[in-house]
Amino acid sequence: MLKEKTDLFGPVVDIDVLNLKSLAARAKPVIGPGEFGYISEGSDDGYTMRCNTTAFDDVKMLPRVLRGVEQPNQQTEFMGVQLDSPLLTAPIAGNTLAHPSGEIGLAKGAKEAGIMMAQSTFASKTIAETAAVSAGAPYMFQLYMPKDWAYCQYLLDEAREANAKAIILTADSTLGGYRELDVINHYHLRGKIANLEGYNTGQCGVGAGGLFKESMQKLDLALIDKLAAYSELPIIIKGIQTPQDATAAIEAGAAGIYVSNHGGRQLDGAPAAIETLPAIAKAVDQRVPIIFDGGVQRGTHVLKALALGADLVGVGRPFSYGLALGGWQGVRNVANQLKNEINIAMQLTGCQTIADVQKMTCQTRFK
Repeated sequence: MLKEKTDLFGPVVDIDVLNLKSLAARAKPVIGPGEFGYISEGSDDGYTMRCNTTAFDDVKMLPRVLRGVEQPNQQTEFMGVQLDSPLLTAPIAGNTLAHPSGEIGLAKGAKEAGIMMAQSTFASKTIAETAAVSAGAPYMFQLYMPKDWAYCQYLLDEAREANAKAIILTADSTLGGYRELDVINHYHLRGKIANLEGYNTGQCGVGAGGLFKESMQKLDLALIDKLAAYSELPIIIKGIQTPQDATAAIEAGAAGIYVSNHGGRQLDGAPAAIETLPAIAKAVDQRVPIIFDGGVQRGTHVLKALALGADLVGVGRPFSYGLALGGWQGVRNVANQLKNEINIAMQLTGCQTIADVQKMTCQTRFK
């Protein structure tokens, strides 16, 4: 059995990672049933959540040989930032549900792995706390647009102070999807919303519930310019699932497109994220970078997403499970397992660099 130790980031274990899909079963007894249900579930019948992973089977990579590939290099650049691998810890709420260190442990693990981190508005650690750990490492802040503009300004100020590389505006969550495990477990997201600390909600006459629950601000394209003008940061739009929305967001000033269906937690019956990526990438036509997430469990999944148009690939739940099992070392080890699988897949497809991967030919039924 691996021995647990404790450092400044809470209990840590140098866990072995056979593959990402095995982590959920290992993490389930470590995380409380309500908390595990919240992290693991999709909406309604879970169709879209399942398809996010199974749809990767419909993408076939065509390997090239005799191309002189030796020790592939998966380093890449995203929005002017150098990364050891084109991976992102996709923003997930309340990481203390998985481990006491929460976003601090996530930030430490991402930093050690040399990958990008994104922190949720509904984080269980403040932006400042996370920034203190990720100092010098690539970091983005994900924004759920609150009803109160003053609170939004507070969040943007904190993100700018933390040297966030961009603001990720989540556009597909004006309300939550119907998630039955939460009903069965009588579970509501527990713990503090740390980013509310330090902000006087009395300024707008509402409490934390009034800032978000059933009172999300109406989202429209004008928000892109408004957020960019105030924050002076690039605005990336998350939740894009159609070419039309990608084009409209870019024309309204978006600096990036984030292809995602929220891990299948919103509209059940939407297509798998990977199914929508090729058409969106065609519409974007390299005008802005593309982030992708949805069901990624293998290094080959990362290659397929890159080949179909992504520049950065997000992974969500597996990092939460790694955090639960091993703290920041678990996060790092999950990233390292993916990086190892990416190296193998790059070698076997004849790709020396990520640029080569993005030029790789795939056979797919998607258009």
